[in-house]
Amino acid sequence: MTTAVLQRRLGPLDAAAIIVSNVIGGGIFLTPAVIAGLMGDAWAMLGVWLLGGAIAFAGAMAYAELAALRPQAGGEYVYLREAFGPLAAFLTGWTSFVAGFSGAIAASAVGFAFYLGRFIPAAADTRPMLEGGLGPIRLAVTPQALVAIALIVLLTLVHVRGVGPGRIVQNLLAAAKITFLILLVLLGFGLGDGSWTHIEAPRPLGAGSWLLALVPVMFSYAGWNAASYVAEEIRNPERFLPRALALGTGAVVLLYLVLNLLYVYSIPVPELAALKGSVMDVIAERLFGPRAGDLLAVMTAVSIAASVSAMIIAGPRVYFAMARDGLFFRKAVEIHPRYGTPFNAILAQSAWSVLLVLSGSFSQLIIYTGFSVVLFSGIAGVALFVLRQRYPDEPRPFRAWGYPVMPGLFVFASALIVGNAIWRDPGPSAAGLGIIAAGLPLYVYLRRR
Repeated sequence: MTTAVLQRRLGPLDAAAIIVSNVIGGGIFLTPAVIAGLMGDAWAMLGVWLLGGAIAFAGAMAYAELAALRPQAGGEYVYLREAFGPLAAFLTGWTSFVAGFSGAIAASAVGFAFYLGRFIPAAADTRPMLEGGLGPIRLAVTPQALVAIALIVLLTLVHVRGVGPGRIVQNLLAAAKITFLILLVLLGFGLGDGSWTHIEAPRPLGAGSWLLALVPVMFSYAGWNAASYVAEEIRNPERFLPRALALGTGAVVLLYLVLNLLYVYSIPVPELAALKGSVMDVIAERLFGPRAGDLLAVMTAVSIAASVSAMIIAGPRVYFAMARDGLFFRKAVEIHPRYGTPFNAILAQSAWSVLLVLSGSFSQLIIYTGFSVVLFSGIAGVALFVLRQRYPDEPRPFRAWGYPVMPGLFVFASALIVGNAIWRDPGPSAAGLGIIAAGLPLYVYLRRR
């Protein structure tokens, strides 16, 4: 075990910007159509987004106590290690590397290339220029893949060069994203061609529909815990970490609710449910006319780039923490002597993301392991109760709001969502559990080494 430690250079707004950028990616532009189809009316649709936001905020407050108690790099990896031991911690870190962060980076980067293709058609070209194989993995180099890889490489270089340059880029992207969304909402309600008659009287829905809809909702909220991954680099973490988690998560919940209200103001829910792909282009054209799609494409591309940037920051801190404990390849614990970043961990994640872009397998990984985001964050919520019981007298600079009710509701909701996903869609869930279990041989090897 090494004593490598990262430097504390980030403030609460920096950490909140990481949360906002990490959460607001493609989800809010893609999942509303799915949720509209599951819920059937505007009130239920808005209600499930509010419920998901309340669950995310309760989770954020649980993480705030854990992060203030153990202000180390790695997020739930650290909390699961402290509460349940190294195996549980390793499995969450393994899943983050294989799919959670790397798969999401690959998918988002390809989405960035798709939106860039609106202005430069070649950027979205999916025709192979070169094909080959890497063992059983089939690789294809396309113009779209090259654009996606260029985005990953560019942001990787920024974040390898230090927290200072990375913070500036991240904050600028987050600010641009929030500014775009606020302008969209203000102009949409003020000047857009929508109607409040689209919001009809609510209809009764069974609990199963709510639970099923919560899966894509929580996928869209995924990343509310992003500040916990960089806890080791936040100044005065006992004060600033809870503040960042509350500010970042609260801002996202508010933006999501207002955006979904704008969606149903723009288009009736049945039509919204029939849309395929991103709903943003259709909403923009309904509100402002056909030329508005170009502006929305720019906004979406910037939003996706900010999300990729945030994940390139957050994910490597997990692998750095794992390597520090001897549960990842030892090179990942090295800190750059000049820039002070876990550069090998950053490079490893980006290399795997590039491979996923070339193979096109990221979409399957995300489908299979999507429920694991809720699974491991729910287990981290259980860790709060375990650590309260195990260390009752340890000073806690921050205590989770509404304990034990609010953290308990977060854990209960997480268990319901995961259980419902396994029950309703057992095939992909079983594949996801298989991907998680595939890390066991590596764990045994690393422990023996």
